[in-house]
This record gives sequence, structure tokens and C-alpha cells, in this order.
Amino acid sequence: MRAIGSIAVLGMMTAIAAALDAAAGENARVEGYAKQPVRERLDRGLVAVRTEAGQVYVGWRLLRSDPGDVAFHVYRRSGQGQAVRLNAEPIRRTTDYLDASPPKGAQLFYSVRAVAGGREDGPAAEAALAVSDPRKPYLTIPLEGNYTFQKVGIADLDGDGRYDFVIKQPNANIDPYEKEGYWRRSPDTYKVEAYRHDGKLLWRLDLGWAIERGIWYSPYVVYDLDGDGKAEVALKTGVGDPRDKDGRVQSGPEYLTILDGLTGKPRAQVDWPSRSGFAGPGAYNYAARNQICVAYLDGKTPCLVVERGTYNFMTAVAHEFHGGKLRELWRWDNRDMPRQWRGQGAHWMHAADIDGDGRDEVLLGSSVLDDNGKPLWTTGLGHPDHFYVGDLDPSRPGLEVYYGIEPRSKKNSMCMVDAKTGRVLWGYDQPTQHVHSSGLCSDIDAAHPGAECYAGERDFKDKRWLWDCKGKLLSNEDLGGLSPRAAYWDSDAQRELLVGSRIAKYHGPTLAARIEGSVIAVADVLGDWREEIITSVAGELRIYTTTIPAADRRVCLVQDALYRMDVVCAAMGYYQVPMLSYDVATHK
Repeated sequence: MRAIGSIAVLGMMTAIAAALDAAAGENARVEGYAKQPVRERLDRGLVAVRTEAGQVYVGWRLLRSDPGDVAFHVYRRSGQGQAVRLNAEPIRRTTDYLDASPPKGAQLFYSVRAVAGGREDGPAAEAALAVSDPRKPYLTIPLEGNYTFQKVGIADLDGDGRYDFVIKQPNANIDPYEKEGYWRRSPDTYKVEAYRHDGKLLWRLDLGWAIERGIWYSPYVVYDLDGDGKAEVALKTGVGDPRDKDGRVQSGPEYLTILDGLTGKPRAQVDWPSRSGFAGPGAYNYAARNQICVAYLDGKTPCLVVERGTYNFMTAVAHEFHGGKLRELWRWDNRDMPRQWRGQGAHWMHAADIDGDGRDEVLLGSSVLDDNGKPLWTTGLGHPDHFYVGDLDPSRPGLEVYYGIEPRSKKNSMCMVDAKTGRVLWGYDQPTQHVHSSGLCSDIDAAHPGAECYAGERDFKDKRWLWDCKGKLLSNEDLGGLSPRAAYWDSDAQRELLVGSRIAKYHGPTLAARIEGSVIAVADVLGDWREEIITSVAGELRIYTTTIPAADRRVCLVQDALYRMDVVCAAMGYYQVPMLSYDVATHK
């Protein structure tokens, strides 16, 4: 009996392997246009903020290119006066400074100069006091009307080394699910708007009636795709008004369009993956699920991967953008693949080098494509409502993936797997009904090394789980609903929880209590390595930044490739806080 069973299992595995080989085709390794890795050129990200005590907190970036012995001098200019150095000795321990006695009555300007090998560089770009009123502890970009925004793309549009912002407004969402009243007719269209870091509106694009007003119809990302130092906007577009009588869009051309980030003018366009693979009951809902990410498929060239489908049929196509043209690199679908590859999509895509070959893989959810578009592995667990990729367990080599699987499951609805192989490391061994929304995965508790993993049931408010990175259940407490956020805010290696309007340590004090608006993104966009919180308030994009003095210095988080690609992908899909390829607590 055992021998027969073994033969049967071997035969099944052989059949699956053959099906995978057939589905993968003969995709060659991607060789893009880039000879050297395309990376962003960032300036110091200098920011100056007045604190509640009347001091001025000044923060700036440590860059990957800085020599190990680099130190800094901080200068202040008052009004039209000369710049005066504030620190007696070069600043080496952190990349921030607290100006304890700023003069009153004049506009203040700050700058930093790097010091290395006993030599001081020229001044980096000068920054005016960005926040002068401690009662309003945030930077603001006024919008062109009293509306909100749903998503933000963060990238340098004009090549000056500072991050600019591309928003999609308003903050309203229609889900294509046709039952339970989720779908409804779009009352208006989405608009995409680009703002410089200084608040200047660069351009606006109305997506029109071909794009319904929901996240899944309207993915976009913002990144420098062609390596010219200025970011492009890649998004899904349509033409005209192809709505059915009831308001659904089920026909008409759809495109992947590349816009010039500085002007908003189209630069290239190809067909979006077709609706043709979706048929039968629920086809509209299934076909309306669209996503996009940026991945370094050859380790050097930022490529686009556009994807359609989540719950059954799935298809993905990779492109590079160079010389004003889009070139297809590979395409994949699960049409003829084993059942374990169907319906494994998520509401997010990750790009990360999970096998250590220097090239990014594409994580679609519970299934993963290799850098050349060949299927790499699948857990077969089904659709994850959230999944996080990073160095979640620092005691293990490589990366891990934490999953919250939505459909009714007998076990492993919450689990961690080895990112290289998909092997389950630990999982919840009891049944669940509907694990829902974005969950959370971050190191929030210094008592337990690595990331804590949180999830909850949609229909049972008393069912919440907080795990350590080894699968030990730490608590069944509610951390703030099904989608709490977290940010590096104080001076230690743990993230703080953002619950409602408060930023607080896990089981600890409140650090800030006046965060207003809908949280749209958490990312290291200014100052030192701690993160900013970007919120949408009617008529404003707000950027909250910490004024807590740092305890050490670290290269800015956005220069970690995995973290940067997570920030890019945050312009589409369900929101999740970005992760890192290293553990902050053990990494220097």
C-alpha cells in the first residue's frame, strides 16, 4: 500500500512538473537595456520642523554612497543674513540636529554639509523651516480643490533629487464584486494629478468613463523606468465611454500607458492583458481585478509587470520602457496549469530577489513567478487578503513571506513560508472563516526578535491573532481593527502603531496624538531613516514627520530595493506598510 501510494504521489508530482514546464515555455532570462543598475539619485531630503518646545528639529538622509566616516555640519541662515554653523563638532552618531535656540521674527533656512577625510563639502540644497507652527506638526501640499485622494505615487519627477507626488483623486472606491451591494455605478471619474515637492501642480489627467472609480480598475505606479533620472507614470487607461446601460465597463480597448512624469503627456502605449480569459458567472468581477508593479527582472533594469485576475484565471505580462517604447519581455497565465496555481492572487504584488540570484521575482500572492516569467512555486493555499515579504525572521537566512489567507480554511490561513521555496515554516492549525483586509507585519515588540504578524476575522470581532516570527501566539488583542498601520517614529528599532489619530508604542505611551485624515502611505520620504505618514485631508496632502531625536544613523530606507519597490506598489491595490530586506534591530 505504501509503495503504491508513493508511486501515485511520484506520478502526480511528475505530471505537475510537466504541466509547469509546458506552461512556462522557453522563456529566456531577461536582458534589459541597463548596463548598470538604474537607481534613484536622491539629495539629502533635508527637513526642518519647529517642535512644541519652540526648538527646530533638522533631519537629513544618510546615503548608500556616503563614505563610512562621513560626518555633517549644520548651518542656519536667518532672513538675508549669512549662514552660521550651529554644531561645534562634526555630527557622526545621527543624521539629525536639534536647534535649541532659533532666533525669532525672521525666516529661517537650514543646510547641511558633509565632512569626510577632514574636508567639508559644499552645502546641500538649503531648506526653509518647513513647519513653523508646532500646533500643525505636518508639511502640507494644497490641492487644487477641496477633495481627497485615494492613492499617492512617490518619485522624483523632475530630476532634482527630491520626491514629488502623483495622486489619484478622490478617495472613493467601488469594488467589482457584484453581490452584497459592493458594486455600484461610478458617480464620476478619477483624476490623476502630479505635484512637485514644493506644492506646484504640474498636470492633471481625467481617466474618463472607461476606468470605473475603484482601486482594481485603476492601478498605477510612478518610477524612473527608462533611467533618465526622471520618473514616469505607468497606468491602465481606456478610451471614450464604453459603459453598459447599467454603468459597467465590459468592453472597449484597454492600455498600459506611460506618461511623462513632468508633463503628463503620453510617451508609449500597448494593450493591457485581455479580458478574453474570463468567462462564466462572475466574469465581470474576476476580469476587473488589475494590478501593476516594478521589478528589476535582470537585476539592473526597472521593468513593469502588469497583471489581471485574482480569484481564478490569472495572467501577467512584463515590459521594459526605453527609448520611448515599450518592449514585451515575457507573458504568463495559469490557463493550463495545475489547480494549485488557480486563484492564488492577492490584492498586492511584491517584487523581491527571493532566491539570491540578483534578479527580482514577482510574488502574485500565494504563487510566485521567477524573473523570466516561469512559475517558481505556489503554496496552493488560495487567495491571501494580505501578504508581507521581508527579513521577518532574522534567525533564518534569506527572506520570508507572511500570509493572511482569506477563504475558509482548515489550517494555515495565517502562516509564514520560506520565500525561496514556498515551504511552510509555521501555520495556524485551526479552521478560519474569513481572514480579512491588510493585517500587519512589523517588529513592534522588542521582547520578541523579528516581525510580529497580525490578522483577524471579518465577521468575528473577538477573533484576532498576533504571532511572533516563530509562530508563537503572543496575544488575541485587537491592535486597531483589521488594518492597523505602523511606522518607525521614535529612536529605537521597532515600529510604532498608528491607531486612529495616535502614534503609540505597542503597550506603551502615545508619541503623537494629532494625526488627521485618512492614512494613504507610510514611507521614508524626508529627513533621516524614520518614516513619514502621508494623509489625505480635504484639499490637502499632509506629511507628518517625527521630531524625536534619533539614537543612531542608518542609510535611508528607500535605498533598500525591497522597501523601495513596496513603496512603488503602494500606489495600487490594498495598502500595506513597506517591508525591508533586513531586520532593523540587528542591521547596521
